[in-house]
Amino acid sequence: MMVPAMLRGSRQLMAIAFAFGMALLLAGCSTGSRGGPVAYDRTDFVAPDLPAIQRTADHRLMPGDVVTINVFQVEALSGEHTVDSTGNIQLPLIGAIEAQGRTTSELAQTLTTQLDARYLRQPRVQVALKEAEAGRITVDGSVTQPGIFEIRGPTTLIQAVAMARGTDQNANPKRVVVFRTINGQRQAAAFDLTTIRTGVDPDPAIYSNDIIVVDGSRSRQAFRDFIQSVPLLAIFRPF
Repeated sequence: MMVPAMLRGSRQLMAIAFAFGMALLLAGCSTGSRGGPVAYDRTDFVAPDLPAIQRTADHRLMPGDVVTINVFQVEALSGEHTVDSTGNIQLPLIGAIEAQGRTTSELAQTLTTQLDARYLRQPRVQVALKEAEAGRITVDGSVTQPGIFEIRGPTTLIQAVAMARGTDQNANPKRVVVFRTINGQRQAAAFDLTTIRTGVDPDPAIYSNDIIVVDGSRSRQAFRDFIQSVPLLAIFRPF
């Protein structure tokens, strides 16, 4: 399922993904081959820092997310709540509160305002994300439909590329780069879709917040056009 374009920061995330991905892929060999500065067969390219990712301040709540609400010294209003199918959470006294599309800090501010207006004097409210129902990944480069997509449950690289309607006619399936945060550091690993599809190599797991960039001749030209309009210092930062 593709995430709606209204998500804040999605364009910036796509630009960063494209810039980093193409900067590294451009240093590789010709289309149709492996190569480039990003290593293949990395045994240390493990699962990301999921607890940190799931609790990032910019995560916007959606149905199925579970939040922990703590109203200082008011136990009756504190506890875990699940965002329902309508995007609301149900609280004693207040009733239904819209949570979908808000960050935890924005929801805390809304609850503070509601409680202060009718029930409590200067309430202290904290909201934390306990469990995210769906994660998000970015698929960019030489794919048919680049974008940000929701993932639910285990997902592999082949499945992630399929969400973007597969590789396009200009793609180099032998060089696909996945960017991920591991132990607090941004890291990257390269994969060969051709050997994965034939069963020679395993299909690697993809996690929430991963960025996937498929190499290809058309994506190289798009990258050249992109860097002409963006200051180089905004793109080539230490990785």
